[in-house]
Amino acid sequence: MPNTPGIWTKEHVEAWRPIVEGVHEVGGIFFCQLWHSGRVSNTSFQPNGRSPISSTDKPILNQQFIGGSGGEDSPQYSTPHRLTIQEISGVINDFRIAARNAMEAGFDGVEIHGANGYLVDQFMKDQVNDRTDRYGGSLENRCRFPLEVVQAISNEIGCERVGMRLSPFANYNDSGDSDPHSLGVFMAESLSHLGIAYCHVIEPRMVTQFEKVKTRDSLASMRKAFKGTFIVAGGYYERDEANRVIEDGEADLVAFGRAFLANPDLPKRFRLNAPLNMYDRSTFYTDDPVVGYTDYPFLDD
Repeated sequence: MPNTPGIWTKEHVEAWRPIVEGVHEVGGIFFCQLWHSGRVSNTSFQPNGRSPISSTDKPILNQQFIGGSGGEDSPQYSTPHRLTIQEISGVINDFRIAARNAMEAGFDGVEIHGANGYLVDQFMKDQVNDRTDRYGGSLENRCRFPLEVVQAISNEIGCERVGMRLSPFANYNDSGDSDPHSLGVFMAESLSHLGIAYCHVIEPRMVTQFEKVKTRDSLASMRKAFKGTFIVAGGYYERDEANRVIEDGEADLVAFGRAFLANPDLPKRFRLNAPLNMYDRSTFYTDDPVVGYTDYPFLDD
């Protein structure tokens, strides 16, 4: 997708080094999220104009494309190429190489993006995955590719440096599942057996990218199934709600996206219970390196 950083070349590794060092110099821990968009793409972004890859050859029906400006002139999603079993092995190796590159750049670990309807999620969700080989059909088969990616990366850099992000309840990018509870628990149990550092899950209320809904669904069963650090995200903007979730044992950590983007000193504001800047959604997906990213004021300002 447009304006997306990479970590598949030595040039990428060298460009990341000073950024990672800058985070470490102020005491930060820095994981690199490994993300493959899969069918959420267009041929114009692919090498030699090839089709984007996926578990399927079904295109996304929802044609709201957010790559770049997200305006009416944005490219539409292209019909994907269904990966062969041999090609799947190659993609798994690509993830392994990316993880190794992240370590060479100085990152403390990697998070595998298995959520939001992107490539890894396209294998897990039965609304997308219509394969009849060993990577499709049953729940175990649909989760084979994600777990093989996790295993390959764990073998390369150590499972203690690996996390994974999941969204079993979400239907982002035309990617839902008929039994999200079973999917979530199966992945949580499997990841726990692999011994990775953490499991990072999007709340069931976030069934779309920008909208919260009321639901009785819960992450409690996944929380119970995963024995490592359990992180929740999705719709959190207030300090007190996140504190309650942790105090009630629903999660070990709560992740903030929009609040952190709009408040570069969010931990300080939380400590002081200070008011928060409100985010500007219109600047979330621009190609401007400043507007919407480094122009929000600090509390001291």
